[in-house]
Amino acid sequence: MRSAASLTTIIGIANAVVLAVAAVGLMVVPSAGETPAQRAGAAAKQQTPQRPESRPSPSQGTGEPPGVVATPEFARQVKANEAGLVPVLMYHRIVTRRHAAIDRTPKQFRQELERLARQGYVPITATEFATGDIRVPAGKFPVVLTFDDGHPTHFGLDAAGRPRPDTAVGIILDVARKYPSFRPVATLWVNREPFGLRDQAQQEAAVRWLTGHGFEVANHTWGHANLRAVPTSQVRRQIVRLERLLAKLGAGPSRTMALPYGNLPRVKKAARSGGWEGTRYDFAGVFLAGAEPSVSPYAKKFDRGAIQRIQSNGKKGECRKWCSQYWLEWLDRHPRERFVSDGDPERISVPERLRGNIEARRGAQVNAY
Repeated sequence: MRSAASLTTIIGIANAVVLAVAAVGLMVVPSAGETPAQRAGAAAKQQTPQRPESRPSPSQGTGEPPGVVATPEFARQVKANEAGLVPVLMYHRIVTRRHAAIDRTPKQFRQELERLARQGYVPITATEFATGDIRVPAGKFPVVLTFDDGHPTHFGLDAAGRPRPDTAVGIILDVARKYPSFRPVATLWVNREPFGLRDQAQQEAAVRWLTGHGFEVANHTWGHANLRAVPTSQVRRQIVRLERLLAKLGAGPSRTMALPYGNLPRVKKAARSGGWEGTRYDFAGVFLAGAEPSVSPYAKKFDRGAIQRIQSNGKKGECRKWCSQYWLEWLDRHPRERFVSDGDPERISVPERLRGNIEARRGAQVNAY
């Protein structure tokens, strides 16, 4: 890997370029008895290697198999590294004809998801990642699929109340049917008109379907405000107004939020917690619009108030080294740097050389080999 100093400098420049492009771009069915996430969990259980013993822990309603007890020997067998890097992918509009650099076509989106599935990535939500609740089969890699702005191309229901197949969620579900170990979940950060809907009943129906099927719907501020450019009182107002809407729709309180344009407010902590007119918020994670994989949520260097993401894109122009194609290829070439699950949500398995990278409060969970 690059030295820490040079990587920080380069990433700072890349973040600025990616955010500038984002700002320009922004201006211009499953059965009732079993969800896709449940089917994915069952399939993942079948593909998991034989473990020395199992723990009858609850699945917490995710449909995933009970946790297992990872020993140092088993962690070595699956090459577990839960101090590694995790790709948190950032999507905006999914459109047939791209109008901005940050747009992706349905074909490009599907191809990226299928690549992730073939390579052994398993989706988790932003909240699961930020809180360290990573329930991924042993030997597999977590990935976080995130969508900004609540665009109509992200989700919509047809006349029968089923997800439209041409939306991002529809494509995720279709890919999960083709690759059963690919858990169909994502985080959708919305503004005041989720998915372009103005009718509250329609908004409620959309949010109810998503949250009922394992997807996360959370805060992207009321009016997509540049939080760096407004007073702290307005930062809190922007966040709280959206929190109140989500509460009415059945999705609140949010556990995560994504910063519009990736810009932190001048008072950084105001993005993560605060209140306005009697309503408070306290996020487990605040996400940037950056240009690199995130460090592990178990790492000493993990900053819940500024979690890195990767723009989904090819390797042209400013994305030559900083978008998803580049980073997924880089992680493939550097497997020792990637987060690899041990299959045990109660333990943090790492090579002995990385024991010191885990934050002290999690020391009792460390399973080094």
